[in-house]
Amino acid sequence: MRDKLRDKIAALPEEPGVYVMKGEDGRVLYVGKAKNLQKRVRSYFEGGRDERVQIPFLESMLADIEAMVVGTEKEALILENELIKQHKPPFNIKLREGGNFVYLKLDPGKDYPRLEVTRQVAPDGARYFGPYPAARALRETLRVINRHFQLRTCADHDPRSHQRPCLLCQISRFPAPSVFDIPKEEYRRHVEDAIAFLEGRKPELLESLKRRMQEASDAMKFEEAARLRDRIQAVERTLERQKVTLGGNYNWDVLGLHREGNDLAVYLLFVRGGRVAGGRAFIFPGQGFPEREVLASFLNLYYSQGHLLPDKVLLPLEIEGMRSLADFLRERKASKAQFVVPRGGIAYELVKMAARNASQALEQSRPREEKDPEVLAALAEKLHLQKAPHRMECFDVSHFQGDAIVASKAAMTKGRLDKARYRRYRLRTVIVGDDYRAMYEVLSRRLRRGLETNDLPDLIVLDGGKVQLSAGLQALEDLGVTGVEIVALAKKREIGTAGLLEPAQAPERLYLPGMDQPVVLPPDSPELLTLVLLRDEAHRFAISYQKKLGRKERLRSELDLIPGIGQARKTELLRRFGSLEQLRRASLTELEKVEGLGPKLAKRVYEFFRKKKSLTKALRR
Repeated sequence: MRDKLRDKIAALPEEPGVYVMKGEDGRVLYVGKAKNLQKRVRSYFEGGRDERVQIPFLESMLADIEAMVVGTEKEALILENELIKQHKPPFNIKLREGGNFVYLKLDPGKDYPRLEVTRQVAPDGARYFGPYPAARALRETLRVINRHFQLRTCADHDPRSHQRPCLLCQISRFPAPSVFDIPKEEYRRHVEDAIAFLEGRKPELLESLKRRMQEASDAMKFEEAARLRDRIQAVERTLERQKVTLGGNYNWDVLGLHREGNDLAVYLLFVRGGRVAGGRAFIFPGQGFPEREVLASFLNLYYSQGHLLPDKVLLPLEIEGMRSLADFLRERKASKAQFVVPRGGIAYELVKMAARNASQALEQSRPREEKDPEVLAALAEKLHLQKAPHRMECFDVSHFQGDAIVASKAAMTKGRLDKARYRRYRLRTVIVGDDYRAMYEVLSRRLRRGLETNDLPDLIVLDGGKVQLSAGLQALEDLGVTGVEIVALAKKREIGTAGLLEPAQAPERLYLPGMDQPVVLPPDSPELLTLVLLRDEAHRFAISYQKKLGRKERLRSELDLIPGIGQARKTELLRRFGSLEQLRRASLTELEKVEGLGPKLAKRVYEFFRKKKSLTKALRR
């Protein structure tokens, strides 16, 4: 570390404040806050015996450090937030303004409140529900509310200026306070039911609805009783779908962390009304700073935006100035929220769940170029291959009702589909049902050409089981091919019934040379999914070729039977009418207009299809 920079760090005050790290060109690289400026900044350069700095980029990029002293930790939080927004430092975490979450807002101060969709939470006295990380969950909630709780959906201008009920009123989606007099007390009951539903207070809501349904029935108000019955069923159906229920009316945000090298993921899990309501991952690549700093900065930025601060925020670890941060956010949000690091119980289990989700999110965010070599190495280990299969090919044989027996080859290079190496084969010497000879023929043709051009794969995957594997091994032996390994992948098959509707299925099975029993990989393992993708591509490619040949055969079987219709006229007829079906329906006048056909041939084509149609009808009788 340069002497000038060392002296500057030594001169930093031992007071709360914000520090700004800059590069050679004066660009702001990182903004941080600290209760003790000198202690925090000095900690970055205490690298141990080798005297290197702890944060990798500081050694090569850092040129200057500025510090701003403030009176309290809360003032440091505000200043840090503003400086990050102003300079957008590359080594600070970044959050989009407003985020992607949506909330439902209901203002109970209005005579006829309605639900509104918003992305900002303001201290305006309204009730906010959410967040809803997925638009699908929001739409489903609104659908249930509009259908069964009947809150109005029209705009907030004077509803009584409407001359007639809106469409939703006419189809009984809400009781139209905009036109007809409805007691505010009755509408308020709709609002209270909707709030109880949104908060997940199922027992309380159901008890109230059942009591009112019985009262309506006793008073012989059967239509109202039927509406309440439907509302009860909707509540039971919708709230029962929640998979994770904690058994209390908790409103928590739960944070989980996972780091791999300098890549960090934060997962935010939402618990609303005692139910896990979803979550979202935030990925921060290139974060060399300590996790405690990143987490503190995330909390400051996230809750300073328009996001709801719940009753409790569960954290995976203690952060510096946690009490000050909690006080600052509570004042800003007019909330009584607590920031807690749980040590046990359901709260601790939720933090662990969030951490697992953070790990999964970080793994999914990694570029595929990084993951593919690992998958191929694991595949080689699990299939006992001599080396990682960087070049793989899969073969599939397909036929339909004895016609157009074809085969296909799909290929992968370094774990990616390589469509330039796809090939199609038409098998002419194999009878239908002889799977062994079909696979032997296509592999022999491929391997023979590979020997001539010195172009052979590392691994051949066959779509099938023991029969196909034995055919492939025989082809390798007969041609004297070495250095190419081979396996067979058998599709899932039905083995009985798992219930009234769905058949149970055996897993995908891999047959290896010299092994009597197949290898079964976990169904969600990257290694199996890679092979299944390759196999499915080969199958798709074979089917598409088969269909193409089938179409040609059908065209040849009809148009070739008409004397005087050669290849040029067939092409013109199909170009003119677009398909064989349209050609069958063409009138004589339309056929005569085809260039190069002439009246005589046009009449012959017309009569051919009419005679064939009459014959078909006669045979059906």
